[in-house]
Amino acid sequence: MSMLSNPGVKYSAFPQVPLPDRQWPTRTITAPPRWLSTDLRDGNQAIVDPMDAVKKNRFFDLLVEIGVKEIEIGFPSAGATEFDFIQGLVRAGRIPDDVTVQVLTQSREDLIRTSFASLDGARAAIVHLYNAVSPAWRDIVFRMSRDEVRQIAVAGAKVMRDEAARRPGTAWHFQYSPETFSTAELDFSIEVCEAVMEVLAPTPERPIILNLPATVEAATPNIYADQIEYFCRNLPNRESAVISLHTHNDRGTGVAAAELGLMAGADRVEGCLFGNGERTGNCCLVTVALNMYTQGIDPGLDFSDIDRIIETVEYCNQIPVHQRHPYGGELVFTAFSGSHQDAIKKGFEANARQNDQRWRVPYLPIDPADLGRSYEAVIRVNSQSGKGGFAWVLEQDQGLKLPKAMQADFSKAVQRMADELGRELNAVDIWCAFRETYHVQTVGKHFQLVDYEENRAADGTRVFAGTIEVAGQVQSVSGRGNGLISSVVATLRDAFDLDLEVCDYSEHALSTGSDARAAAYVQCALPSGERIWGCGIDEDVATASVRAILSAANTAVA
Repeated sequence: MSMLSNPGVKYSAFPQVPLPDRQWPTRTITAPPRWLSTDLRDGNQAIVDPMDAVKKNRFFDLLVEIGVKEIEIGFPSAGATEFDFIQGLVRAGRIPDDVTVQVLTQSREDLIRTSFASLDGARAAIVHLYNAVSPAWRDIVFRMSRDEVRQIAVAGAKVMRDEAARRPGTAWHFQYSPETFSTAELDFSIEVCEAVMEVLAPTPERPIILNLPATVEAATPNIYADQIEYFCRNLPNRESAVISLHTHNDRGTGVAAAELGLMAGADRVEGCLFGNGERTGNCCLVTVALNMYTQGIDPGLDFSDIDRIIETVEYCNQIPVHQRHPYGGELVFTAFSGSHQDAIKKGFEANARQNDQRWRVPYLPIDPADLGRSYEAVIRVNSQSGKGGFAWVLEQDQGLKLPKAMQADFSKAVQRMADELGRELNAVDIWCAFRETYHVQTVGKHFQLVDYEENRAADGTRVFAGTIEVAGQVQSVSGRGNGLISSVVATLRDAFDLDLEVCDYSEHALSTGSDARAAAYVQCALPSGERIWGCGIDEDVATASVRAILSAANTAVA
């Protein structure tokens, strides 16, 4: 077996929706929808080992904590584990007053009755009824006519109505799904929903929820949006219905379909955290919500500690969140490419200088800090990285702000290490390489500063008098110059016949406060024309500059 050279003999293009005056393409999302998590039901039935009561309770608590107000907690007729969990939540009073739980049931009388029984004593609840309506299900699975399929939905709605009437102590809400909506005839889906509405008699004050699932994603998301807009425009008594979306990800566009469906008039989005669900998964609530957040819309869901949320989801589902998953993946805010790193580094620097909070950092659509992520992992270094990458790591890890020319000089050492090790370089690797390259805070080098004094001579020049350990031997040396740095350079020339010409010098504090250390950088030219760099770090900025000259001197004699 292999892929067909002419797939058209086996597969057909999905038909367009007759909606020439479609309105959704010119609309934008300006407010969050109602959110429904199906993690405890649809997400649970999609994992190899369904969650036990401990995991389901932990997941429920997480959903409440992040702000989900509607939670589908199970399929009570599936078995004792599901039924007992639902009853346990109700009896223990663990459902907050501002949270409404939902259960799912097929349109069968016994299953509907079991579903209502599982919610006995609940303050409020949604009972979600469904039956498949598409031609494939009618013809292949059920072998039923349209009228027979519609009657299944009507019969189930009547049982729901009667069961709710028998339990007036609960505020009941009804949801109906024409299952396989995305592959069914639109007019028939509307017909079935209208028949269900006639039984349940919704009002604008107490609307029915009509869930329109892309049970299997079979077309591009624009077609799903057309289906939603067509449905909304042609449903009788539309003001008495909440239109809910339940997209799957078979074509990889479940999130896009949900977003376009909202633009087409829907009010509610169903899905799972990080897109868990059958086959390729459901719509990812995290992605849809944070997409809105990056457009300036408060989604009403709190992902401020996204790593802890991921930890809980992975524990409960026993499925890892992919490292490239939008917003949550381990590497989604990480750049290895040199050009990307340079742009991000400059973006952070510009962001620190601006006078407003507007986020403008290249390659980062959201501030990682908003999700509880640190900036240290934004730029990581490997053989693909450039000078901006290791410079960022040194700045974040050690506070060093290397001059651009020094970054270029050090990049050769970093590239050599990355090639030799054949792996990502961490902050320790880069710091060790920097210390070795520029002889910073290392022992056994040719020139080591022991102590020094600086005095002003009668003619206004500066005199450096110091003790330097040279190749293991301590020597007292001195030199005269216009300033401290020139006097140290003169000392090296007079005492050790080492000729250095200072070409560039800069310094900065490594931190703030009275005990802050300083870093100094110096570029020197040798008689041969070669240019070398030195770096010195000390609690005293003057001493840091002396150490920087000796750092360059050690490179010169290495």
